[in-house]
Order: sequence, then structure tokens, then C-alpha cells
Amino acid sequence: MAVKGLTENLAGTMADSWWVLLLRGIVAILFSILMFTQPGISLATLVLFFGAYAFVDGVLKSYVAITHRRDRDNWGMLLLGGLLGIGVGILTWMAPGITALSLLFYIAVWAIAGGVLEVVTAIRLRREIEHEWRLILAGLVSIAFGAALIVRPGAGALALVWMIASFAMIFGISLFVLAFRMRSFANRLESQYA
Repeated sequence: MAVKGLTENLAGTMADSWWVLLLRGIVAILFSILMFTQPGISLATLVLFFGAYAFVDGVLKSYVAITHRRDRDNWGMLLLGGLLGIGVGILTWMAPGITALSLLFYIAVWAIAGGVLEVVTAIRLRREIEHEWRLILAGLVSIAFGAALIVRPGAGALALVWMIASFAMIFGISLFVLAFRMRSFANRLESQYA
């Protein structure tokens, strides 16, 4: 249900769908825990788990964009981020036998592009919500993670697992906290317009 008075802004979309941010955060945290608890995981298994994570994250972003396309002006940015995640997930599944280096570059491009979109979203929200820096932090962590993978592509598979797990944990916690901030924001707005 849309919050009255916020029918055409990104903050309203995120406030209405705070539970999707929460779900994305939980998926990222669970993915991170799996990587931390199974560090000896094979590269082929890592590829499949990463593909599943990117795909689920993309589906959730796309869901928010599509469900708000009629009453929100900024749904296209969310859809672009979602389609990017879905595309990377499918590409990863279509070529599960890729080398570690190719996987690094897939992940790096996905993380940088997704991070840029998160930062842009936060900048657009800065006048509408408090603590938008949490979304900026998630985006910057994503960009830094992608850049680190490009700069040091020769890292071993174990280092790759730890890097991915660390990224997913920080990103997931940032989204988890942001989800409750957006829920609080939505509740304040509903009480203002009630």
C-alpha cells in the first residue's frame, strides 16, 4: 500500500517496500555465513552460490521496481539494478566452468555497477530521509570490493571466498539496518497523513 503524499518519489518506493530491503539484507548475510563456515568450498560451488545470490537479489530489486512503476517516477533505476543482478546470475549459471579469473571479473563488474546505483539512489534520497549514508556505505563497500577484485585478480580461491563473504556481510548488514529505517520512515509518514 503506497504511503499518501509520496506517490512519485524514490523514498516512498523504498518505504513501501522496506521488507524487500530486509529480505535482500538477510539473503546477503546468509550467503556470507555460508561462505565463512564453508571456506574450503570448491570454486564450482562458489560460482553456483554466487549466481543464485546475484539472481535472487536482482529479482527482489526488479519486483520493487515493477510493482511501483505506475506510481513512481524513479522505478527505472531500481529495475536497472535488478536486471543487472539477474543477468549476472544467469550468465554465471550458463558458464559454471569458468575460470577463477573470469569469475572475479564477473563479480567485480556486478559489484561496481550495483554500488554505483546504490550511491546514486542514496544521493537522490538525501533530502527525503535521514541516514541515507547507510545506503551510500553499502554502495561504497560494493564499489571498493569490485575495485579490489580488479586490482588483485590473482588472489587464490580461498581469498576470493573470504572477500565475497566479507562483502556480503557488510552489504547485508547495511541493507538490514536501512530496511528498519525505511520502515520507521513509512510509519512516520503514515501517521502524518492519517
